[in-house]
Amino acid sequence: MPTIDAPKIGDTIDVLDTPSIVIDLTAMEENIARLMVRLASSGKRVRPHLKTVKSPHLAQKLLDAGATGCCVAKVSEAEVMAQAGISDLLITSEVMGAVKIQRLLNLVSQYPDVKVVVDSAAGAKALNSAISEMAKSIKLQVLIELNVGQNRAGVATGAEALSLASYITSLGYLRLVGIQGYEGHLQHLASDERQRLCREAMNKLCDTVNLIRAAGMPLEIVTTGGTGTYEICAQFDAVTEVQPGSFVFMDVAYRNAIGPLYANALSVISTVISRPVPERAIIDAGLKSLSNDMGNAELKDHPTVSYRPGGDEHGILTCSADDTTLAIGARVEMIPSHIDTTVNLFDTYYGIRNGIIEEIWPILARGKVQ
Repeated sequence: MPTIDAPKIGDTIDVLDTPSIVIDLTAMEENIARLMVRLASSGKRVRPHLKTVKSPHLAQKLLDAGATGCCVAKVSEAEVMAQAGISDLLITSEVMGAVKIQRLLNLVSQYPDVKVVVDSAAGAKALNSAISEMAKSIKLQVLIELNVGQNRAGVATGAEALSLASYITSLGYLRLVGIQGYEGHLQHLASDERQRLCREAMNKLCDTVNLIRAAGMPLEIVTTGGTGTYEICAQFDAVTEVQPGSFVFMDVAYRNAIGPLYANALSVISTVISRPVPERAIIDAGLKSLSNDMGNAELKDHPTVSYRPGGDEHGILTCSADDTTLAIGARVEMIPSHIDTTVNLFDTYYGIRNGIIEEIWPILARGKVQ
């Protein structure tokens, strides 16, 4: 059999097998630059969330563009990033369980700029107790996570948060450095409702920050905001930084919510493998290539064609009978509906410029859910 060479820099996009995940490098770079420009006058720092890109290479691009630190969702993501030199990290999910806490503390002992959120006295006590049992002395930086309306994790704003802050400051191995209040439930709402509810959430956040500061506890970091809300959040004086992530690539769900401010810079290349009837084309990208937790993907530049998953490995395109662009063997570009969960399905990014592969990056934090 003839040898099949792996895709390499300088090849055309046509050498990629399908499905493959590709980045329009120019569009991505413009997205990153646009966000930095839009926030420049606010004086707020940008701590982008890497649960979207899952790549140290792209994390470094964000830092080079002006970001000051990054967010990750899990300890395992933090391990990947820190070992690649991205060490000013905030783990935005609570860390619990003996094994996971030990992983966290092993990481922090090497990379002391890694920070974590807590939302309970029990969680804070578990972290403090684990450190006290170590031979090494660690002062773990923690942020209190507030519930600002998402009703996921997070301590209640106001008196409960103040009580937790007081408790944390009494613990010998933790250092309270800030507050996180993420309004994730608002990211995809219509503009007027998103504006109104985000302001309500930020008022709760800022009132609690002021309450804790008035009690004599300084807070260096007040972090909040996503791609759909960061500009609203940045208008509040108490906020010090925002943590958008999806703006780098964008997806159908965010585009439908906030419009074309940022370009869809990532797509999944797929091949038409069957045209069983004129009104239906089958592609080789199903649920294992395009997540549908936030709706279905879209065929790029074909607004009249609809996509739905046809199983793990098949996608179904409904088209007009006279559509000649979807012949068997044709290659198509699919725009994911939810970028974070789609990226997690692939091992490698191919960065494309003018039809040529310019970058090949492993998605090193793919599957890092622990």
